Amino acid sequence: EKAMANTPHTLQEEFPGEAAKISALKGSDAHFARLLQEYDEVNDKVHRAETRVDAVSEEHEEALRRQRARVKDAIAAALRAA
Repeated sequence: EKAMANTPHTLQEEFPGEAAKISALKGSDAHFARLLQEYDEVNDKVHRAETRVDAVSEEHEEALRRQRARVKDAIAAALRAA
């Protein structure tokens, strides 16, 4: 089984240069911290579906991608507001 360390679309890749702000918000805003956790979880599910580690239907894979996009948008909005 290969390591998941190279999962694409990590928050570091999606928000380059925002690590300090993400870290600060994560510590001060419980809702934001939950968004980060949700993003990592759904991103891992998308990656596992794309690499066929988990066998899921195309519809389910698309739903996961839409969920990831929604969470990413919420994180981006929080970063802009910070």
